[in-house]
Amino acid sequence: MQLTSLILPLFLALPSTVRAVFEDEVGHIDYHHELLGVPQRETTFFHRPRRQDKASLLYTLSDLGIVGAVNPSSGAIVWRQLLEGNSTASRGHLRAGEDEPWVVSALDDAVQAWDATTGRNLWSLHFEGTVKDLEIMEMTGASNKDVLVLFDEAGTTVARRIHGTEGRVVWEYRQVTNDVPLQVSTNVEKVFVITLHGSLLSYSLHVLVLDTATGKKLDEIVISTKGEIQGENDIMFVGANSAAPVVAWTDNNLNKLKVNVLGTKAKVEFPLTAGAVNVEIHAPHTVQSSAHFLVHTRTETGNKGEVYHVDLKTNAVTQAYELPLLNGPGAFSTSSHGANVYFTRVTADEVVITASGSHGVIGRWPIPKQATGAAALHGVSEVVLKGNDKYSVRSAVVTDSDDWTLIYNGEFGWTRPEGLSGAVAATWAEIPESEEFARTLEAEAHSSPWAAYVHRVNRHIHELQYLPAWLQSIPSRFVSSVLGTDGPAPTGQLTKDSFGFHKLVVLATKRGKIYGLDAGNAGRIVWGKNAHETPAVKPWDVKAIFADDRLGFVTIRGAHGEFIIVRSETGQTVEVMPAGLMPAIEGAIPVDSEAGSWLLPIGIGGELSEVPNHWAPKQIIVTRTATGELQGSQFVAGTEKSTAAPVWTFSPPKGFTIATVATRSQHDPVASIGRVLGDRSVKYKYLNPNTIVVTAVEASTASLTIYLLDSVSGQILTSSAFEGVDGSKDINCALAENWFTCTFYGEYTLRDSTQVLKGYQLVITDLYESEVSNDRGVLGDAPDYSALDPIDLPSGAPLPSAVSKTFVLSSPLTALAVTQTRQGITTRQVLAYAPELHSIAGLPRQLLEPRRPVGRDPTPAEVEEGLSRYQAAIELDPRMMITHRRSVLGVRDIITAPATLESTSLVFAYGIDIFGTRVAPSQAFDILGRGFNKATVVATVLALMGGVAFLGPIVRKKQIDLRWQTS
Repeated sequence: MQLTSLILPLFLALPSTVRAVFEDEVGHIDYHHELLGVPQRETTFFHRPRRQDKASLLYTLSDLGIVGAVNPSSGAIVWRQLLEGNSTASRGHLRAGEDEPWVVSALDDAVQAWDATTGRNLWSLHFEGTVKDLEIMEMTGASNKDVLVLFDEAGTTVARRIHGTEGRVVWEYRQVTNDVPLQVSTNVEKVFVITLHGSLLSYSLHVLVLDTATGKKLDEIVISTKGEIQGENDIMFVGANSAAPVVAWTDNNLNKLKVNVLGTKAKVEFPLTAGAVNVEIHAPHTVQSSAHFLVHTRTETGNKGEVYHVDLKTNAVTQAYELPLLNGPGAFSTSSHGANVYFTRVTADEVVITASGSHGVIGRWPIPKQATGAAALHGVSEVVLKGNDKYSVRSAVVTDSDDWTLIYNGEFGWTRPEGLSGAVAATWAEIPESEEFARTLEAEAHSSPWAAYVHRVNRHIHELQYLPAWLQSIPSRFVSSVLGTDGPAPTGQLTKDSFGFHKLVVLATKRGKIYGLDAGNAGRIVWGKNAHETPAVKPWDVKAIFADDRLGFVTIRGAHGEFIIVRSETGQTVEVMPAGLMPAIEGAIPVDSEAGSWLLPIGIGGELSEVPNHWAPKQIIVTRTATGELQGSQFVAGTEKSTAAPVWTFSPPKGFTIATVATRSQHDPVASIGRVLGDRSVKYKYLNPNTIVVTAVEASTASLTIYLLDSVSGQILTSSAFEGVDGSKDINCALAENWFTCTFYGEYTLRDSTQVLKGYQLVITDLYESEVSNDRGVLGDAPDYSALDPIDLPSGAPLPSAVSKTFVLSSPLTALAVTQTRQGITTRQVLAYAPELHSIAGLPRQLLEPRRPVGRDPTPAEVEEGLSRYQAAIELDPRMMITHRRSVLGVRDIITAPATLESTSLVFAYGIDIFGTRVAPSQAFDILGRGFNKATVVATVLALMGGVAFLGPIVRKKQIDLRWQTS
């Protein structure tokens, strides 16, 4: 009997745990934009991962701190690694030695080497301070190449030489000064450390010359800049790994270019193109290459290139030739083969190759007009000599729309939508009906019944013109239905479907981009735009996003008071407010009012501004005050405007600070008010739609308290305390129906042990009206109840009965979310991101059941209810992962939405990657699966019909013959 009691609950849980996604659904119900981030100009290059190979891979370290390799032929990611650190504090560095099988990266305080083919980490070093520059020592005749790294360690300039293959420090040079470390460079004989010497807004260049073998200082050179350098960004280029490295800067007005060959004290000045607004320098990075470099000057209307040569004997810098000033944007890139240096120019019209020794064009390819549309910002190129003075070139270009595009001999190869990475906010939006149809329905709704009837009949007669096309589509739709295919080819237009799978997702990124994705069509990008009018500071600090499906508008609010309203189906701007014209905000929440739903901004310190009476929120607004409290406010109508008046205040205990606040989704239907137990009794759920979950931490005692508050009255409905919790790690909560769950990192002890362990934990709490079944608690069958005016009973205000269980997780979970269905009949599922596994887990509600018996097997009644014996540990099984084998990086949040089908919930995860899918926690009971063989069913039915038609006359003849037979 004990064995049966264990097997039956596990069998009942199998449908939701054994297989999160079926094999034939992969790529059909889900989609994944595997992203790297926008590549940086200084950390993107072509490189051969193996010396014996002719093919190169495309490497980059993006602005999100992801290092990876891309196949130039297809644009597919070969490998990628998310570097630890804050990519906003340091731009990061990535270098590769020529013919070396590894690449080396640096971000913040870490220097790491990666296998160039597989992405496997070869070695990793962590130091104090921040990495300022990273270069490869290209030594002639050396069997291996080492790494030069420059650090800023709190006023100390530190240069280190690290063995390229072993990852050990060969030598270290330290100099305690107030100089600002800038970059490190090297030629065949010496190492140069460039720092900024002086005070703020008036720096001069300080060059330390070190011995390559020992790191000892050989010389010290100061280059006067006469106040032309006010900061690090004013130094536009420090050439490295070349035969004659140079340092270059401009004057304050961008009229002159100043160049110094490292190791000398002289500087040379060259005039720049009139009206220059930006200057970049491109040069090769190998010791075999000629000492040539190109100056790329951008003006308001065009761009120009100038090529300079460095004489290796005299260190003289001269201008060799100029490339013409062309209208429009453009990008230059450098590539080399041996001593030959090539400059590739990509404009909106063509791709041009020139050799560094002469201005003659050695290759030119026009770009198709229909393929253009975005301007090239920067890129990298690889030039190949095919013989007979014929060249080919492929250029990986980053455009102003944050796309990464490869152009091969003027033809577009692939495009990676890297602008989608770094998403900070997203929301679901319904596909709106056509404006004409909406106006028609509006007119019918506001007319007399007879007029509306006549109008509708005329509309149906008018729609008969579409009948032939609909009839023509019947055969193809029938065939696709029988064969189980996706039907006719999509037209590219947004259309609703009867299942409710086709919805829009509007997301905003930290770079100030807004995108609209078709969630029902593999996450296809419907539109994208640059909200450059709104972000005041990069990264864009988006505080809230809200979709009004009634109007088809999406509102996005930023921290500096800016907001933008766009149409969800086209991205067309409806209204925009630049930053600085309105007060800064710390948040915004959707509210209901007489004028409809809108996004209410919350000022600094929880301040709520006056609003017109018809815009006044109907619900209690909960905000965080400047003193670290929670405050519930209600808007009170005045003569013309409504003012927020405090209703209640929640103050955490002394020493505690509020960590997180979780609210339930706007769509949270409840299908049943009670839960039927195995003995046929009912435990009634505590269904208060005005609850919020608040967590408070106390750092000195490592304590965590979880509160459930009534947002109308501010009353504490239940609370639980935990000791030994690390408040510096993520604390996440989710709330739905009559239960809530939280995850955190803290201490715990096993039941049969006194040993204190640490790990990630999940606590879940169910809320009921009473501890006993068939009892509605103190409210009884009262039809009405107000949290602000509790019933007058001796037992006091009605508090829920809480049942909790805590589980130990095998991996941390963040970004908790709960699935949503249309009517709430389907069992809910807890979704969470596992950052160490790069996966999204779907935890079945049966697994997290707080009523699971502890220390004993379940009774027959509990088994019938679906309960199993409580086990403290939850192993995140791969079969729980709704992302299956996909590696999803950097999920910031997970949002869900109901489909028309009750069984299905739509899921969308965003952050670095974009992932979307459909889940059915109670199985897809209202739709046939993709593996259902419709053709076999139809063939079987047709065969039965044929058999009946064939055998019918034979049976009738036999019956007639039997009647005529004599007995």
